[in-house]
Amino acid sequence: MKVIAFAATNHKKSINKQLVEYATTLLTKVEVEVLDLNNYELPLYGQDREEELGHPQLAKDFLAKIGESDGIIIAFAEHNGSYTVAYKNLFDWCSRIEPKVYQKKPMVLLATSPGSMGASNVLATAIQSAPYFDGVVKASLSIPSFFDNFDSEKKELKHEELDEQLRDAISHLNHLK
Repeated sequence: MKVIAFAATNHKKSINKQLVEYATTLLTKVEVEVLDLNNYELPLYGQDREEELGHPQLAKDFLAKIGESDGIIIAFAEHNGSYTVAYKNLFDWCSRIEPKVYQKKPMVLLATSPGSMGASNVLATAIQSAPYFDGVVKASLSIPSFFDNFDSEKKELKHEELDEQLRDAISHLNHLK
């Protein structure tokens, strides 16, 4: 069984990348590949660009990663209450190739931010929209106040209750068939 995981941002020091990397350590008996959106940077999507360029190979490659997986973990960064441009652009290109981007894969959706809301707005949007794109959301969790609740040196959650909630969320992917 294989799970792909990524932070839905291109920020190299992303706290969501730290969170998703920690989350993958909680998986057992599962092969994990952590993707970096910087490896899938594409021109800004638009219909004119699509007519000019067709479907970029990097978008096809990203969709193939989803297709080859048995499950997905995404940690969403929040920009102005919504998706980051890097994620939304890649998603838009992918949806033009395959409208059912998530290909019926079970998913755990996460989000964190430095603030007390924990990127809950973007997480709510992702949870609501995933089924329209054939995502099967098994669990979700927002981690508020990242710097208070995560030990970046040890690379783990230090808040016991949140850690237990994350372990429970991730456990849904330990039983993939």
